Amino acid sequence: MTKTNGSGEGTMNYKSGLIAASLALLMLGGCGDDSDSQQTDSTTNAEQQGGDSQNGSSEAAAEPVQLVFGTGGTSGAYYALGGALKSVLEASPLVSNVQVVSTGASVQNIQNIQDGLNQLAIVMSDVAYDAVNGQNQFDGNPADITAIAGLYPNVVQVVALSNSGIDSIEDMAGKRIGVGQVGSGVEASAKIALSAAGLDYDDLGRVSHTGYADSVTEMSNGNLDAAFFTSGVPNSNITGLMQSRDIKFVDIDGDTAQTLMDDYPYYQSYTIPAGAAERYNLSEPVHTVAIRNLLIAPASMRDDVAEELARRFDEYLGSGQVAVGALREVGADTLDQDLVLPVHPGAQRYYDSREDSASQDNSTSDGDNNNAS
Repeated sequence: MTKTNGSGEGTMNYKSGLIAASLALLMLGGCGDDSDSQQTDSTTNAEQQGGDSQNGSSEAAAEPVQLVFGTGGTSGAYYALGGALKSVLEASPLVSNVQVVSTGASVQNIQNIQDGLNQLAIVMSDVAYDAVNGQNQFDGNPADITAIAGLYPNVVQVVALSNSGIDSIEDMAGKRIGVGQVGSGVEASAKIALSAAGLDYDDLGRVSHTGYADSVTEMSNGNLDAAFFTSGVPNSNITGLMQSRDIKFVDIDGDTAQTLMDDYPYYQSYTIPAGAAERYNLSEPVHTVAIRNLLIAPASMRDDVAEELARRFDEYLGSGQVAVGALREVGADTLDQDLVLPVHPGAQRYYDSREDSASQDNSTSDGDNNNAS
């Protein structure tokens, strides 16, 4: 099965133009965003931007780098997150500039890293899993990528009209279901959830390839019984729907969830809590599954740069200045845990040192308490 998360590849014309421009700059002696399918800014050479310089001198290893940060469409969460992290990462003495660029998201971001166009990116775990294993859209082209940090989860949220008779994924048989746009990450999640429940499109009364806004409109008009939304929590489209119609969340749990997680290791169980005003203020918790987002870099990134990126991101999470709401639910102790990618050695060095420091602090505290007793 191919999963694209709505993220088309960068075009050959763009890449050819970028290469030609780079050659022209070299000949001159080095003088000198609403797209969802093309990266909108160019880069300098790969070594300047955090590429492999591990074999160079210690002076070279300390030189600041420029990073091109691949995100997503300009109206999406990835682009907003990239903008929020730009100044955080640029505060490092090892980073001279972070250029946040709009792209087609996960698939294109990974391909751009493979091609040396991006040195940092945000992707979904399902696409990253396919990339490192050379399968689906990366068949025969495995990616040499690593994780800098785990981010917030994209939660599979299934919403049904209260009078639809849908209380589980199995109940969708014969019903009118919005499954997301063709080739999107939402559709990928919908297909997998249906399959785990023993259903496919032929079992549904009608399949509607609608995006978030259109699914809400169709449900508001009574033309759809339920729809899939795969995003951070809350999803503003669902919040809007709750103002106009009586709806309920459909759990993905029990055998369906277990089958899904056994077959697709990038899925994790997730609970939307009850009584949380910032998460729909539900009367009962919703049990479902989620796919985590990742901050990634090429395996060739300098260890010192990767370590510094992990440090700056971790410190940002604990600063109380987090501007992107979804990041507020990311636990600092989970940044290198349960990821589908290997953690970059430099980033891992930071996480290990953080744990060692915490252990030493606990040991000192215990010693002080013993001396006082």
